[in-house]
Amino acid sequence: MSLLAALIRNLLIAASVAWVATSLPASAAEPSQANPRQAWQMLDYIAVDYAGAIQHGRVVVPGEYAEMQEFANTVRTQLAALPAAPKQPALVAQADRLVAAVAAKAEPAQVAMLARGLADDVLASYPIGAVPAAPPEPARAAALYAQQCAVCHGPTGHGDGPAAAGLDPPPIAFTDAARAAQRTPFALYEVISQGVPGTGMASFAALPEDDRWALAFYVGSLAYSPQARTDGEALWRKDAELRGRIPTLEALTRTSEVGLAASVDAEQASAIIAYLRSRPQAVNESVADNPGPFALARQRLADSQRAYATGDAAQARSFALSAYLDGVEPVEPTLATRDAALMRDIETAMARFRTQIGQGTAPAEVSAQAVQITELFDRAETALQDTYTDTTTAFLGSFTILVREGLEALLIVIGMIAFLRKAERREVLPYVHAGWIGALLAGGITWMVATYLVGISGANREVTEGVSALFAAVVLLSVGIWMHQKSLAGRWQQYLHAKMSAALTRRSAIFLFLLAFVAVYREVFETILFYIAMWSEQASSAIIAGLVAGSVVLAAVAYWMLRMSKRLPIGRFFSISSILIAVLAVILVGKGVAALQEAGWVSQVLVTAPRIEWLGVYPSWQSLLAQLTVAIAAAIGFFVNTRTSRALAREAKS
Repeated sequence: MSLLAALIRNLLIAASVAWVATSLPASAAEPSQANPRQAWQMLDYIAVDYAGAIQHGRVVVPGEYAEMQEFANTVRTQLAALPAAPKQPALVAQADRLVAAVAAKAEPAQVAMLARGLADDVLASYPIGAVPAAPPEPARAAALYAQQCAVCHGPTGHGDGPAAAGLDPPPIAFTDAARAAQRTPFALYEVISQGVPGTGMASFAALPEDDRWALAFYVGSLAYSPQARTDGEALWRKDAELRGRIPTLEALTRTSEVGLAASVDAEQASAIIAYLRSRPQAVNESVADNPGPFALARQRLADSQRAYATGDAAQARSFALSAYLDGVEPVEPTLATRDAALMRDIETAMARFRTQIGQGTAPAEVSAQAVQITELFDRAETALQDTYTDTTTAFLGSFTILVREGLEALLIVIGMIAFLRKAERREVLPYVHAGWIGALLAGGITWMVATYLVGISGANREVTEGVSALFAAVVLLSVGIWMHQKSLAGRWQQYLHAKMSAALTRRSAIFLFLLAFVAVYREVFETILFYIAMWSEQASSAIIAGLVAGSVVLAAVAYWMLRMSKRLPIGRFFSISSILIAVLAVILVGKGVAALQEAGWVSQVLVTAPRIEWLGVYPSWQSLLAQLTVAIAAAIGFFVNTRTSRALAREAKS
């Protein structure tokens, strides 16, 4: 019976290997000589298995030690054959040190450190990009394990399946706690997907990706007891700091118990890993149930990195835009009141991240930029700690938002009203008043839609702001040049006395209505969405107080501007107004281009320049060149007006 059992066992192994091999394309069945995925996998094996071959500088398992030497040398060969990358020479040098350490029978801790360090650097320089599309379902993999894995690894993962005795090296015991503590789900997924050369572990790449991830989490959970999982669930639910250690599904796939134990208590690390291996969807649930100010931004940033690593630059850019527009910008007013410099650093860092994606920068550099952004998020969350219930911060945030957003619209509307009064065309004023009042009503409708019906995405918000700002800038530029013309050599008198009846027709009145509406709605739109984002019941009184105080300040500014305009002679009024309107056009075009850049409609190339938001100055070539173009257009218009006026004056004298 023993001979028959051995024969059946060997047939099962041969059939399994043959089925996998024939189901794979040639490129999968025969590993490439330059394969970063396989190099990473072998490094993971060295880090885990070397301790079973060497103890105190002596070989205890010759076959295992020979395999470690082979793997180390193969890693070195594969890294040398990889496509050129900035850090490839350093990777090869690290591989040389690993080969030397294995040859010298160095201590397991040293070899493990070298192997893991090199594995991390390989992943950074040549991203594999394997991340589950959705949280795996380990329980669903139990039947799959029984079909595909139990014959070698045993029904409960002890490495005692019916085919195990005929394998050299023997199959892994998934219940080995020391070994399980060192493996990540990502490492297990790679073994399942790629197999292990020189062993009985064949590739199961023919299985659907979701099944391979489910199997990885399932076998990774076999070393942990039900009690450990229960303890881990309790810890995970009550300890926000522990949840912060594994913020995303991607982080979970790359986290081992040993790695987590480096930053938390070892028993807690074991319990947390036990729970999350059996229920990986808990990571996403924790983000939804315990949102921090930058939870969405972190998730979108991770999504962007993952998409870029897999070669999908368009999707990566979309996620990167969402990370800022939907994850950061709603928090911006509150953070700006607490640490404006930090807010600017986040905006600049995220703009650079988007630029790197657009330029096809090496994945390692993109990842490094993402790490920098994450560190900025950490600092921002610390700065924002308890600020949502801080009445002073809520008041200042509310006040600043209204004054900042309202001042630009106020300048345009008051300028129009003052002009019409100076021109003695009060019958057109109702059109201007209808414009800004209609904008306020439209803002109220926007608030109801954004609060109760549908969410308004950050991209849509930026497009609305950008297009309206550019429209207003073009109109103001033409109005500014026109007003400058009327201010020269008494031409305003000719305008008032000879052409007033034709100048402000019904079409012009409707145009003034549109300008007032667009100028005010652009600011109301952004202001309302900011207030929705920062609203909280605890700070509601302070937010309302800031709103009232901001309204009082804007009303005082409007009153002062109207009184000042009455005192100015009409020629001086036209001259000063033309300059102010031209400056406002320059400001608005900078803000409009920046908004469209944030929405992904306009490309962005960063330059070393200051960021002065109230002047519309942003550190990108596109926005700066747009502002320069408008400034030059205004200067040319003013210059032509001046020359024409002088020429007419000379003709009149002659």
